[in-house]
Amino acid sequence: MLRLNKVGFLTATLFLVAFAGTQSFARKKLNKLTLTGSTTVLPVAQRTAEEFMELHPKVNISVRGGGSGVGIAALIDKTCDIANASRSIKTKEIATCRSKGINPVGTVIARDGIAVIVHPSNPVKELSLEQLKAIYTGKITKWSEVGGKAKPIVAISRDVASGTFEVFKKLVLKGGKTKEDALMLASNKAIVTAVIGASDAIGYIGIGYLSSDVKSLIVEGVTPTNETVVSGEYKIARPLYMYTNGEPKGLAKELIDFILSEKGQEIVENVGFVPVK
Repeated sequence: MLRLNKVGFLTATLFLVAFAGTQSFARKKLNKLTLTGSTTVLPVAQRTAEEFMELHPKVNISVRGGGSGVGIAALIDKTCDIANASRSIKTKEIATCRSKGINPVGTVIARDGIAVIVHPSNPVKELSLEQLKAIYTGKITKWSEVGGKAKPIVAISRDVASGTFEVFKKLVLKGGKTKEDALMLASNKAIVTAVIGASDAIGYIGIGYLSSDVKSLIVEGVTPTNETVVSGEYKIARPLYMYTNGEPKGLAKELIDFILSEKGQEIVENVGFVPVK
């Protein structure tokens, strides 16, 4: 017969409590997911997370913005499960990941076009990539130089933590620097709000944020739409990513698989982005 003295009984009890607590914590961790990063990916992440939680009531998914750089930094710091990014991860970020034992793996969950927007009252309808570069680098400073009114151009850009900024810099500025007096804002919504409030402003946003409150410009003869992004006609376009540490697994894989399902890709399209399936 097994006999336990009081000390042994107490030790065994504490062990069982600790074990139960560990199991409980593990279960809670398995049912929680944190997504951080791109404000462009944010609408897709929020809507699909909501739908996923309706299908799985015990799951708790937290979705935050902050920019692609913020999301990847959170993945490196292990403070998120999925980093949302509207650009591919940089070489230096990969090096930092590996130094911290992180293996960043990106899954493309949608595509997006970067729409150039102005106030609806602005008579300018079309710009070339060369004109856009000249505006954002400060070589063109008045709307009259591109067929508009004789008023100064108020250039509005995303901030440096933004994946949208990185893609615009690569595809439009092509090595040029954004002029010093450009207004740098932290989100797509902030740019839309600023353009609505300034009749001489120009900005750029993901096409999922387009509305009748702003006017989208034709660029190089092509209007930014889902169709022209898919066909490749619209040149300022990019894939949207969800990065995980290693191949997606567990709850992160379940969510990403849901986003790539027929229902998930329908949500992608409904919020204004381009499905990849």
